[in-house]
Amino acid sequence: MAAKYPVPSSDKILALSCTNVGVGPGGTTAMLARVSVVDYKGQVILDTYVSPTMQVSDYRTATTGIESSHLLSPDTPAFTQVQQHVADLIKGKVLVGHSLWNDLSVLGIPHPAVATRDVALYQPFRNALRSPNQVIGLQTLMWHLMCRRCQDGQLHPVENARAALDLYRTVSSEWEGAIAIGNWPSCLPPSTFSRCYL
Repeated sequence: MAAKYPVPSSDKILALSCTNVGVGPGGTTAMLARVSVVDYKGQVILDTYVSPTMQVSDYRTATTGIESSHLLSPDTPAFTQVQQHVADLIKGKVLVGHSLWNDLSVLGIPHPAVATRDVALYQPFRNALRSPNQVIGLQTLMWHLMCRRCQDGQLHPVENARAALDLYRTVSSEWEGAIAIGNWPSCLPPSTFSRCYL
């Protein structure tokens, strides 16, 4: 008899990370500006800027490295085009990332919760850092669990996707083993983002 949740093969796993700019008063509302998808080996499948759908009030350049020229270039694809491309890429895949609800929210793409592996929600990581009830940043997870720096300068979505993937790979046997026997090893994402999951 087949397992209820079979261990996904490496070709079924992708990692996702997005970088946002700010829109609206004070630039506090996030809007997608760049999205990256990598495969299980960390090879880049997609890395693109996204043409803004609203006027950008804060490019957050100091942390994102994004400037108006990146988004307003005639070569920058439209949001709907990128959204459809990402939706096609991740359909039927297991999605790895950090705080995936933020990425899925700005993309406007829901994904089956059972097909997500969010390193921000993985309970053993939280327990290892003695923070069982709070989201731990990717930079902190990488430093404490892998003795590796990430996000030292500006945010880079390819680097972030690879970092989340590396964290997942270190525990994938345990993570998938728990799921296979119906013991989900992760916390729930924030309830305000429930629309991001199927």
